[in-house]
Amino acid sequence: MSLVEQVVSLIFSFIYGGVLSVLYNFNYNILFYKNRVVKIIFNILFVFDLVLIYFLVMRKINNAIIHPYFYLFIILGFFTFFNITKRFRKLVKMPKVKKKPKKDDQKCKE
Repeated sequence: MSLVEQVVSLIFSFIYGGVLSVLYNFNYNILFYKNRVVKIIFNILFVFDLVLIYFLVMRKINNAIIHPYFYLFIILGFFTFFNITKRFRKLVKMPKVKKKPKKDDQKCKE
């Protein structure tokens, strides 16, 4: 692998870590508003899609040769962008879901 391919791969891994951080924070908001089955399915698809996208792009860049320092740059990019995206998560509030009253709920007896 040439030096140019390594540098492009490192830059892509860092940027992908930032994108991963943004999508992780978006996924975090969604997890609190769905039922359990939807949470599990959404998380499996979320992780599978993100891994697949990373390997497809790395295949185009350097024939999918993945070195450990690429993972280090993904983690570095994730934590670099995490605080920024965490602030955005606090700004964007999801609407609260109304819960169904239970049978033994005091409001139902009235």
